[in-house]
Amino acid sequence: METLQARYATVRKHTLALAEPLSDEDCGAQSMPDASPIKWHLAHTTWFFETFILERMERGFAPFHPAFRILFNSYYNGIGEKHPRPQRGLLTRPSMAEVRAYRANVDGRIARLLAGELDAARRAELAMLITLGVQHEQQHQELMLTDVKHLLAQSLLRPAYMAIPLPAAAVAAPLAWQSFDGGLAEIGHRGDGFSFDNELPRHKQYVAPFALASRLVTNGEYLAFINAGGYFNAALWLAEGWDWVRTQNLKAPIYWFQDEQGAWQEFTLHGPQPLDLQRPVTHVSLFEADAYAHWAGARLPTEAEWEYAAAHGQAPIETGSLHPAGAGGAAGLRQMFGHCWQWTSSSYAPYPGFAAAEGALGEYNGKFMLNQYVLRGSSCATPEGHARASYRNFFPAGARWQFTGIRLARQV
Repeated sequence: METLQARYATVRKHTLALAEPLSDEDCGAQSMPDASPIKWHLAHTTWFFETFILERMERGFAPFHPAFRILFNSYYNGIGEKHPRPQRGLLTRPSMAEVRAYRANVDGRIARLLAGELDAARRAELAMLITLGVQHEQQHQELMLTDVKHLLAQSLLRPAYMAIPLPAAAVAAPLAWQSFDGGLAEIGHRGDGFSFDNELPRHKQYVAPFALASRLVTNGEYLAFINAGGYFNAALWLAEGWDWVRTQNLKAPIYWFQDEQGAWQEFTLHGPQPLDLQRPVTHVSLFEADAYAHWAGARLPTEAEWEYAAAHGQAPIETGSLHPAGAGGAAGLRQMFGHCWQWTSSSYAPYPGFAAAEGALGEYNGKFMLNQYVLRGSSCATPEGHARASYRNFFPAGARWQFTGIRLARQV
């Protein structure tokens, strides 16, 4: 329990640290329905511990504020009513000060619960719920960074979240192909350590022989696609993707723009930067990733191929900044973790034998297994220790405000 309390405290402290560079005005704004205000993230992650742990395990439980049960419920129908997601930016109350007080209150109560007398069954249940809550909060830490990036990008001031210049990236080695024999592979979480329910059960799946690109597609390579008219060639795009591009009049990734001299720039959490041709292209949709793959004479990997390749010893990489780093010239598969989430061609569907947990917690993943695609790896915004080969991230095909990139695959 002491170890669990230390882990809990570390993650909760880091969440507050992510909000530290921001003003209260920054923290209350919502830039689009898919994003949430930082204030809401701070409150919702606290709501999770209050609702799923304190409410069921604390003696004499009383909510910090009764209205918070509705205001900060995200999508748990089993809990009850929810404040509409597109209106989270209208919540001028509670204030940031009250949200911080809410966090401190719940943290103190969780600490007392962990230090209290519990029988073995209750201790095991508490440990499971705390672990899930901590993992959930780490997911929101990444969302906080991507949501605030989208928010800051709406301003003509183009303010930096972190006013530290990005160094030039190492020159990316020419793209190479690493071949894999495939065969009957075991896919899914191995059972050691934490996993979300959508990573289970581990099961056998046939993987045909394939090759995976040694690194992610770079900005320079993607710029060549743009210059070749990629955004105006319907033959490269899925039908829905072509409609998406035409309807929104898109010509480049979401954070790319040209300065008065026509030079390409990229908005980052470090502020506007000259487009670094050696860094991975990021913030692209599945539609864009798939169109580029067609243009390059390749395809996107399946999630089984990606996991099969990742199981061959590639460890998570910490980039040291809040933007994807260059691949450099090291041999083998590079940039599998710690740079960009990588689109796969696999629809987000349950594994054979998947069963959602009972109650509201069963809504965590299972009910979203429709009209989404799987991304693998992790990004520069993913918290340390939150990446593994079996992790299944998922977003709709048009989503691009996350740190999403492109890794190519092909048959051999």
